[in-house]
Amino acid sequence: MAQKVTIEPVTRVEGHGKVTIHLDDNMNVAQSRLHIVEFRGFERFVQGRPYWEAPVLVQRLCGICPVSHHLAAAKALDVIVGAGTGHGLTATGEKMRRLMHYGQIFQSHALHFFHLSSPDFLLGYDADPAIRNVIGVALNFPDLAVQGVMMRKFGQEIIEHTAGKKVHGTGAIPGGINKNLSIEERDLFLHGADPLNIDKMIEWADSALQFFKGYYMQNRATIDDFAHFPSNHLSLVRKDGALDLYHGVLRAVDAEGNKILNDVDYQDYYNYIEEEVKSWSYMKFPYLKHLGKEKGWYRVGPLARLNTCDFIPSPMAQKEFEIYKAVTNGKPNNYCLHTHWARLIELLHSAEIMKDLLNDPDLLKTDLVSKGIKVHEGVGLLEAPRGTLFHHYKINDNDEITMANLIVSTTNNNEPMNQSVNFVAKRAMSGKAEITEPMKNQVEMAIRAYDPCLSCATHALGKMPLDIKMYDAKGNEIDHYKS
Repeated sequence: MAQKVTIEPVTRVEGHGKVTIHLDDNMNVAQSRLHIVEFRGFERFVQGRPYWEAPVLVQRLCGICPVSHHLAAAKALDVIVGAGTGHGLTATGEKMRRLMHYGQIFQSHALHFFHLSSPDFLLGYDADPAIRNVIGVALNFPDLAVQGVMMRKFGQEIIEHTAGKKVHGTGAIPGGINKNLSIEERDLFLHGADPLNIDKMIEWADSALQFFKGYYMQNRATIDDFAHFPSNHLSLVRKDGALDLYHGVLRAVDAEGNKILNDVDYQDYYNYIEEEVKSWSYMKFPYLKHLGKEKGWYRVGPLARLNTCDFIPSPMAQKEFEIYKAVTNGKPNNYCLHTHWARLIELLHSAEIMKDLLNDPDLLKTDLVSKGIKVHEGVGLLEAPRGTLFHHYKINDNDEITMANLIVSTTNNNEPMNQSVNFVAKRAMSGKAEITEPMKNQVEMAIRAYDPCLSCATHALGKMPLDIKMYDAKGNEIDHYKS
């Protein structure tokens, strides 16, 4: 008999979501959907506020990735105050922001792998849910658990010394930064007591990566078969094609590696990307305009970034990138669980970049802010831990924000997450006499691979649709109201 399976809430992710899986009379999966059930309208909240408040206001979207929103908003306002074009930011302003950003990437990737995803690998997706969590990891793998905690702590310390606070700081301002790094702060990170120094972080990031590679080699068939499907991939890349998590041009490739968006200026993103609204989710569905809704959706995040970039500009991560690319013979990687592998390569890369920045004398200089001729519109993009993040603002002559559009990393991954949920649900549940908890957890694992930040991602322009359906006891629709 046909039935519906509901997974609510989806666990070990930031925010609230649920999955509904509809089974037909033969117990085969007919339809699966990821529903985002919370709504947070920051695109409306900021309207009417002075534009310089935006970097502080919008980071309240999230306590996990506030730095990403803080910096994306600041980058958009750089354009508005005339510092995003022409001569740009000062060297100190840009490099302090980069250090802040790579500290955010580092702590977020460490949090996700060690705290949220590793229980499924270390303890098994079918382990008792009571121990399949970070506490279970700490009890059974104490050294790894300590590494995860200390790596996140190091990243947060970097954020505190660049943004002013570990959470919801104020470091980035329109046109630059409001502090430099002192010699004492620099030396704390370069030469601090173990384990809180950058060399130990590089060592631990590399060991986490080697651990996952070893796990993959022992479980290759399981990981590769878990969820895989062709898709487009989108990210920023540096103008020479390098991985750059802070700035660049927009590039997208298809499942075969052909460029379908060829290094365009992100100030013009709205010429290339459209967003669709569907009645069953508060999260929008972006797609590339020229390919349309059916073929234009894409993935973002670590998997996508390593598919779009040509190389990684740090030696240890580049070596690992070459090993990673060899698995798919240089073609784009469409294996969902390989996102964890890509994420750990970025973790190592972030540590290497932080070391380079900490040794850069520009961080100690005092020329912090630049500005030029003010305009009324600006777009800021960067690569947040979860993928490409868009902030777009317009202001009026009174310096008030009149329009804000945020396309958050998880929003970009909306369709891919639904594709992954459907793939895993069909593989794990179709034809089974009983739907078990481990089957449901496999569906959640597909979502966790994207490290979604669901509370960040629910922003809709205009009025949200009200869609109510009434069914009788036999499941027949008897009434329908839609606003």
